[in-house]
Amino acid sequence: MLTASTVGALTIAGTAAHADSDTDEKILLKGSTTASYFWDDSSGRAGDTGLPASGKPMQKGLAASPSWPLLTEGYVVYKGKKMPFFVGDRGPGVPSNRGIMLDLDAKTFADLTGGSFNSSTLGVDGVGGQGHIKVDYVITKWGDGVGKKNYPVAFSTGAWSKRDNNPAKPPQILAEEKPAEESAPQGGGIAIEAPAQDGGGVTEAAAPQGEPQEASVVGGALMAGALAMAGGGAVLGGERLRRLVKR
Repeated sequence: MLTASTVGALTIAGTAAHADSDTDEKILLKGSTTASYFWDDSSGRAGDTGLPASGKPMQKGLAASPSWPLLTEGYVVYKGKKMPFFVGDRGPGVPSNRGIMLDLDAKTFADLTGGSFNSSTLGVDGVGGQGHIKVDYVITKWGDGVGKKNYPVAFSTGAWSKRDNNPAKPPQILAEEKPAEESAPQGGGIAIEAPAQDGGGVTEAAAPQGEPQEASVVGGALMAGALAMAGGGAVLGGERLRRLVKR
């Protein structure tokens, strides 16, 4: 039983040391901003000036950014609702000077707010004329072209036309980037000294820093008992064992 208990304890300790794992999706940047909406189908009905700058047709999930690279991908969250987007156009223009740093497509805006997309007016009905919402955003992939790979800035800064070779440091550190866990000493981190010359049994070493002393003592007793049963030459008397467990 002592041997099984010792092995079990070591197995649990080893599992805890490697509990962290990679996330399914890398988070490259996250923040919050005010978002507006648009629908640019080049029809001129909503005052648009042509097809989106990326060359991609207007569609649900296509957003405009004043500074992020085109084809950057991510998602927004509004009142618990999460919707994906990719940067397919530039904008908003002047509104970005007032902190409106994301222009969602009208269909995504409608889904987030509980409204409905009006294909005639290219607007969103059922939201009381609401045209701006506060959203949290997460970037999961940067586009390869020009643009600022960091917190958005106003269109007037011209950051959208400059190549950024120094993207923002991701807010989360993936498991493979974390410092390797220090390997525990052989035997699970509890050292046992050689038997004392006076026959006083086995002296347990101090528990590793940050671990409860009681756990070290009990663990030392279990390990010592296992060695004794295995004929390791260390003999632990019954009275000595009882004293260790009671500490």
